[in-house]
Amino acid sequence: MKETFLEWGKRGLSSPWLTGQLWLWGLILAGSFTAALLLRYSSLDSSSLPTIAYSVNALSLFAAGFAAARKARSRGWIHGGTQGLIYAATILLISFLAFDARPTLHPFVLIASSFGTGALGGMLGVNTGSRFR
Repeated sequence: MKETFLEWGKRGLSSPWLTGQLWLWGLILAGSFTAALLLRYSSLDSSSLPTIAYSVNALSLFAAGFAAARKARSRGWIHGGTQGLIYAATILLISFLAFDARPTLHPFVLIASSFGTGALGGMLGVNTGSRFR
């Protein structure tokens, strides 16, 4: 039996990987836009931009790991850590291919910190979902 689009929408995203990536890039976009508005229309100095950028990215990774693990309901650190690995690979590819620039962090530090932040969010997120759905 074919599933209609409305039925698919009611069920929601079934993939924890896709859910995590949508949360990740959506929060990065919203946080970056908010930071740009604050830099433009407030007295915030541009010297604080690296701190803001790292904070937005870390919070987004944490939330993506949390959302992915909550959706998966098991193995939270794997689902959250994988969100971090996908994020790190995407950032490294974009920085190398689009800008021909080396990352400011060593690639292994970026990969390890992204995996760790996502895994931490996943460990906390897997315990918040309802087990009796």
